[in-house]
Amino acid sequence: MAKRNRFAILGVAASIVGVLATAQPVDAQSREARGTVTAVTDSTLTIKAGAQEMTFFIDSRTHLEVPRVERDLQKAQPGSPSPRVSSFFESGQAVLVRYEEEKGRNHALDVSRVGSAGAGGGSVSNPAKISAGKVKLVTASQLVIEDGGRELSFAITGDTNVLAKGASKATKAAGGSTPITTFVHTGDTVSVSYHEAGAKMTASEVRVTVVNK
Repeated sequence: MAKRNRFAILGVAASIVGVLATAQPVDAQSREARGTVTAVTDSTLTIKAGAQEMTFFIDSRTHLEVPRVERDLQKAQPGSPSPRVSSFFESGQAVLVRYEEEKGRNHALDVSRVGSAGAGGGSVSNPAKISAGKVKLVTASQLVIEDGGRELSFAITGDTNVLAKGASKATKAAGGSTPITTFVHTGDTVSVSYHEAGAKMTASEVRVTVVNK
């Protein structure tokens, strides 16, 4: 049982699958909204992102990230109904939606569940950027990596997800139950998804790709 739990998070991450289409590439006009679902139909999803209530339209180009077991259960239903957003998402769930404005409405490109709506009940921002490299320094609140000869420093917060063997969403400094230093070490190779606000880069996800032995 202990061995099974150790790989729980990586197992969940690996089982996420596309339901309606392959993920669309990030472009300059796409944005991200993080919040809580307030309403859902077969073709729309409405969320409360901070002070905003936003409705997104879902079509065959939308990529829904859901656990494989849920997709298989949907397929097993009588008549093999086509996957719909209402089959996998419901009111009260925290989600991250990547979208673009199209003909005066918000078209969802990707929809995925997240651990929480984030500070203030959610937010709207530009999509995360990604950098990869070897860890030079890691503390409970900071991660420094070397990427192509550059040293990049990222802030670690309570909303930073850590994907590694045995990891959980963690940061003791921001109220998490386990510090990132338990799972990420100097010399490890990592992929970091992050957002920029001025000169500050904040990691939204840290994925350990190669463990330093």
